[in-house]
Order: sequence, then structure tokens, then C-alpha cells
Amino acid sequence: MTSQDPWQTAEIAGPKKAAVITKPAMVLAVISRAQHPVLLIGHGAATIDIGERKLVDYLLDLARTKNIPVIATGHINRALKARGYTEAAIMPAVEAGQRIADPGWNGPDGKGPCDLAIIAGLPYPMAWTLLSGLKNFARHTKTIALDNTYQPNASWSFANISVKEWQENLEAITVTTGGPGDV
Repeated sequence: MTSQDPWQTAEIAGPKKAAVITKPAMVLAVISRAQHPVLLIGHGAATIDIGERKLVDYLLDLARTKNIPVIATGHINRALKARGYTEAAIMPAVEAGQRIADPGWNGPDGKGPCDLAIIAGLPYPMAWTLLSGLKNFARHTKTIALDNTYQPNASWSFANISVKEWQENLEAITVTTGGPGDV
């Protein structure tokens, strides 16, 4: 059973809340429409087990198959390098959030402002705050929270789902090529 209740109950997200991702095709459709997405990977992605893999493995699959630039926070860059990924920009999560909110910032790859930020692996309160800032001060940027806990400040978020359900969704998102016939 899934729930759309935020885990940080003392905070109020406001009247505008995240649309719940009900099927992986929704994520693929949003990514395919984005002109310049970015993937923000938090340090927790290296320690979160999802079946036989870590969250970072699924996120790297997504970055590689969709050619999405990566921002690595904390010590996650070590896990990325161990998996052969060396192109990540490295910066603290708060700084990454501020840069993504800046319409004058040309992204980690220098190709233009970010119109989609995909976020996973951050501690829940930090992601909540970062997504709140983007929701209120980066109207040019949509956000997707790929953790298995509902983030009401994102544009799209999974509901509170089980690890098994989360794994099935992540596998569908990262395995699919995302061409016009797939969505």
C-alpha cells in the first residue's frame, strides 16, 4: 500500500504538492521533454540497497542511458568513480540547489540552465528543503524526486512505496530506452 503523506509531518508543503508517479513512463516522458536535465545524487545513494544493487547503480544507469549530467554531493563521487563514471560535477547539495535555481547558471556541463532536476539519495529533510527552494524560487525548473518516500515539494515524486515496488519502478525507468514508442 502506498501513501502520499510526507515523512516530515511538522512542515507544511503548501497548497501545491507533488504529482505522484504512478508508472515509470511518467518519469520517462518528463525526461524526454526536458531540454537540459540534471541528476543530483546524494551521498546516501551509495549505501541504500535495492535488491542486489545500490541506488547509485540505478541512478548511473539513468544518467548514462539518457545522457544526463550528474552533480555528486558529499562523498558519492568515490562510488561513481568506482563504477567508472568520472564526469560528475562535485558540489555540496545546498550549493547545487542554489545554482539550479539560478536561471543564469549554465549547468554542470555549460550547455544552459537546468529545466529539470532529478534528485535522489539525499537525507529526507535536506531533500525537502532543497526541493522547497526550487519549487518557490526556480519556476523555470521542474523537479523529480526518485527516492521511495513522498516529497511534496517536488513536481513529481513516488508515493511512500516499498523497496520492492521502488526496485520495479527504477528498473523500468533505467532499462527503457525512452524512445517515442516507449512512453
